[in-house]
Amino acid sequence: MSEKILIVEDEEKLARFVELELIHEGYNVDKAFDGREGLAVFEGGRFDLVLLDIMLPGLGGLEVLRRIRKTSHTPVIMLTARDEVIDKVAGLDGGADDYITKPFAIEELLARIRAALRKRAASGALEFGRLSLDPSSRIAAIDGAELDLTKREFDLLQFMLENKGIVLTRDVLLEKVWGYDYQGESNTADVYIRFLRSKLDEAFGVKYIHTVRGVGYVLRE
Repeated sequence: MSEKILIVEDEEKLARFVELELIHEGYNVDKAFDGREGLAVFEGGRFDLVLLDIMLPGLGGLEVLRRIRKTSHTPVIMLTARDEVIDKVAGLDGGADDYITKPFAIEELLARIRAALRKRAASGALEFGRLSLDPSSRIAAIDGAELDLTKREFDLLQFMLENKGIVLTRDVLLEKVWGYDYQGESNTADVYIRFLRSKLDEAFGVKYIHTVRGVGYVLRE
């Protein structure tokens, strides 16, 4: 599946130009033309990267960035017509991954996008809707609020995130999470799914783990 990029830029001609270039490169693209709309689109979907203009009507780019960073580590590249150090510092301090000053060469923008996506992939961080999981730090969170998971619950959630959208049988879960030689109870996977649901679905009002009757479980919105 190709990466999905959100462009939040009030110059509609520029946004359309960048959109066409990104589509040509194989990306999926959504656009928004003001800050509030951009934030709503971001919160309503799953994106691999955001191109975010600093000077936006409705809600400024730095405020949009601040709100994105409350719940997501999605890479953000700031776009600005002002080549002032203070703007760059504010963006980077606010959690932006990179910035580029307008006017820019599309080749440079594409290179920065590729670099940001490579860095994200290398970190191994996983995101799904409001849920994020970092295997290196073993921290899972919803909307930035850390989940209190046991080691086995974390491993189970990580495996399901790595296979989101795929129906996983109980045997597969036992084999991949508990190990090939697991000799415990046959309903162990069901028990731990209930534990996870109590800490995700019930505690935060989300429904990510779905039962496929007679088959197993799947992580999807």
